[in-house]
Amino acid sequence: MTAVTAFGVASWQAEAAPTPGQPGGASADQPSVSDPQPGPARAAGIGSDALTGDEVTRARTIALTAELKAGATDVTGKGGPEYLTAQIAEDGDRRADVYFYDYRNDKLVKQVVDLKAGTVTGSFASAGMQMPASKQELSTAFDMLLADPLAAEFKAAYRKATGKDFASKNTVAVTAHVYKARHADSGTAQCGKHRCLQLVVESSDNVFIDINQIIVDLSGRKVVRLS
Repeated sequence: MTAVTAFGVASWQAEAAPTPGQPGGASADQPSVSDPQPGPARAAGIGSDALTGDEVTRARTIALTAELKAGATDVTGKGGPEYLTAQIAEDGDRRADVYFYDYRNDKLVKQVVDLKAGTVTGSFASAGMQMPASKQELSTAFDMLLADPLAAEFKAAYRKATGKDFASKNTVAVTAHVYKARHADSGTAQCGKHRCLQLVVESSDNVFIDINQIIVDLSGRKVVRLS
């Protein structure tokens, strides 16, 4: 989350007294407008300001301790947890709350980072807690759908909505809701304990594809259809 430093546009009119030789009421100086260009983004915020880009990068580096990296995996199965987001801590003293998802243990991990000291001051992990998906999770979930037999349903829905055949993942925008199982669900009973996504797919011509019944279980590495 990047804090962007912006300067407002200041404008004013200078009303000068007439000078000799000028008609009465004529202005010696024409109205002027100042429109400064935004300066460079700050490396660090102040107080409860949102984290700057530099602070997010630094917080992620500090938060990813050797112990966390060795004990967790990301959505692709690689060592180290899946980075989700970082935000300023509530105390506003340049502490960052950095969130990861650990696929090895199916837990949300929160690392509290003191940006001034460069240390982790708190570490928490909890099962059954979910946050919005990362870009890598979205890409992985959509790839899983396209590789699954249920891709046929997606492609049929795409054709019905757009009148065209689905050509490439590059022709759609993918977002998602984190899905938690309901009592009547079958095949998705673990969603909530598992990391599951309900994809929202939009075509390049701004048409939404209805695949609400398809759920991607990233933890279980499977694609299921709600019944």
